[in-house]
Amino acid sequence: MTDQALPYYAAQPVGAPPWPGVLVVHEGTGISPQLLRVCERLASAGFATLAPDLFFRSGGPEAADYRTLIGALRPDELRTDLTTAHARLRALGADRIGITGFCLGGSITYRAARWGLVAAAAPFYGAHIASELGPVSCPLLLFFGGTDEYVPADAIEDVRATHPDVVVYPDAGHGFMRDGSPSYDPAAAADAWDRLLAFLGAHLRP
Repeated sequence: MTDQALPYYAAQPVGAPPWPGVLVVHEGTGISPQLLRVCERLASAGFATLAPDLFFRSGGPEAADYRTLIGALRPDELRTDLTTAHARLRALGADRIGITGFCLGGSITYRAARWGLVAAAAPFYGAHIASELGPVSCPLLLFFGGTDEYVPADAIEDVRATHPDVVVYPDAGHGFMRDGSPSYDPAAAADAWDRLLAFLGAHLRP
C-alpha cells in the first residue's frame, strides 16, 4: 500500500469560482488522454472537474494489468478516495458536485450515487450496475450501448426497471464515448454529450 496522497487531474472554467463541479472517473485502463479531454470539455462548458487516479494505491495505471488493478480496489478505500476527491474539488472552488464515469468508472459513479456522495450522477456503460441495484440519493441518468458485449440487454432492462432514466443507443457498443478508438460512435457520443451537459446543468447549477 502507498502512503501517497490521492493524485488527480483537474480542469477549471475561466472566471471566478464558485462553479458547479464534476468528478470524472476513469475506465479500467486508468486515466487516459481521452479522460483528460472529457475533463477539459466539461471545464469549457463551465464545470470544474477533477479526475482522481483510483489505481494509485497499486502504483498507478501501468503498475499491472487492468484486471489486477481492478481486483485490488477495495470498497472502503474507494469510498475514502472519492470523498477525498470531492473535498479537493470543493476546495478548488466547486459548490454543487456531480459525478460521471466510463466502464469501471460508470460502475463507480453508480456506487457514489448509492453512497450519497454527490448531487447528480451520470454513469456510462457500467457493467456491474445491474448487480448492485438499490436506492440512490441523487438524480441519475444512465447511458448504455445496445450492442455492448459487457452489458447484455436483460441487464440494461433490470437497470431501467429500478432507474427509469436510461438512454440506450441501439447500434453503439461498449466504449462508444472513447474518441480515437475503434469503439467510438460519433453519433451516440454527440447525443450523449448534449444530454450529459443538460443533466448536469439542471442539477448542479442554481
